[in-house]
Amino acid sequence: MINITIPKPTVTISKQKNPEGSNIYGFTEFHLIPRDKGGIFMFYNDHQELLFVGKARKLRQRIKKHFEDTVSPMKMHREEVTKIDVCVIEDPVHREIYETFIINELKSKYNIDKAFFR
Repeated sequence: MINITIPKPTVTISKQKNPEGSNIYGFTEFHLIPRDKGGIFMFYNDHQELLFVGKARKLRQRIKKHFEDTVSPMKMHREEVTKIDVCVIEDPVHREIYETFIINELKSKYNIDKAFFR
């Protein structure tokens, strides 16, 4: 049996109730997400429920796309996101394994293509 542990987040940002100054989608600390690193990201709601897990070669760009894109699985649920956890994982194979494991272990709400638990 393979033992996989969920990595600790490298960066965690939370949506501000009344963001002041520069913010992206209510997240004033969006700049803390690495621009040129690969990894996985997890969107949570205010009840700490895991909403969505994704992976990316360039984290900041990919996360932004989920808030802007018209084809994102999160397009109808963007307002629910109040916390984003980011784990820097450079190896693409490891990103794939972690993403699939987290989706199924923590039963993310809006990942449907890699969910084996439904």
